[in-house]
Amino acid sequence: MDLQTKLFRIRKTCMELLTDRGYLVLPEDLNMTKDAFVEKYGEQPRRDDLTHIAPKQDDPTEQIFIFFPEDAKVGVKSLKVYLERMKESNAFRAILVVQQNLTAFGKGILAQFAPKYIVEVFNEQELLINITKHVLVPEHRILTVDEKKILLERYKVKDTQLPRIQFSDPVARYYGMSRGQVVRIVRPSETAGRYVTYRLCL
Repeated sequence: MDLQTKLFRIRKTCMELLTDRGYLVLPEDLNMTKDAFVEKYGEQPRRDDLTHIAPKQDDPTEQIFIFFPEDAKVGVKSLKVYLERMKESNAFRAILVVQQNLTAFGKGILAQFAPKYIVEVFNEQELLINITKHVLVPEHRILTVDEKKILLERYKVKDTQLPRIQFSDPVARYYGMSRGQVVRIVRPSETAGRYVTYRLCL
């Protein structure tokens, strides 16, 4: 796959991911065609140029960055630049789309800035397709704090008694789930039409 197609597809998944997480993405970004992508970023797009920042729909002061490092191996210097940009923009969350996995040293730098600054790391390969659009992936929706409370009261259970979804699960990562959050999963059922389950993120 050529670089142009690869970056176009990764960027498209990122825009869908932001929308699914409740961030404000303009229609021209969400529905950008390959031709429009080439027109904007050129025949040989640079990853750095794809950097994007989006506000939360229900709270514009809450913003998220998406960084696409140019370097195949992201070093400490680059990470510090990204964290500085987050500080300047008052953005406390970011997604880092890397070509290769971070070194232990790089992960250590990000851990130093957590939990105030949360940086999620995705490998480019993970974002070439949107996994939530796969026919085998059911509909997921993260419950609000109030919805979680109502659910637990209704069934008279503690959240730890719910089935679990791992923090590292690809779908949990797509939605940016935090430990302690509950996700509502709706699956088609031959007998009931729809089958709803709830899972606690661990």
